[in-house]
Amino acid sequence: MSNIREGMPVLARHEGDWVGTYTLIDTTGKILDNYESHLTCQFPENGPHPYYQINRYKWSDGKREEYEFPGIYKDNKLWFDTDRIEGKAWEADDSIVILWFTYKSNPDMSLYEMIYISPDNNNRARTWHWFKNNQIFQRTLIQEERLR
Repeated sequence: MSNIREGMPVLARHEGDWVGTYTLIDTTGKILDNYESHLTCQFPENGPHPYYQINRYKWSDGKREEYEFPGIYKDNKLWFDTDRIEGKAWEADDSIVILWFTYKSNPDMSLYEMIYISPDNNNRARTWHWFKNNQIFQRTLIQEERLR
């Protein structure tokens, strides 16, 4: 098995903490939700997973959510299989990672995410395209900057 940092150098540039905002819109551009985020992307040297991500979300009304995403590396892709999602990520070029996943509780719903990292590795722009039964029904627009 190859080293994830060598096999996915663009993904490796995401290591660290990211803060930003998520804006969920429908297909007409109407805002459905907006909240703050703090994501941590890790490449643990020891342990069962060569990639580990923690997503923390906070809404203005005080609501909070946190999710953990351990990933494995094989076939030049990052694979996720948690109790919540199943999916994979791969590099498209020297600035973009593509992620596809489906929710296990709703297999008719899936999403594609495009993750762009700036050349200085301090800013990310991400978009999620949400599908139900292969029809787009909403998008999430994400802007982030590196915290540390």
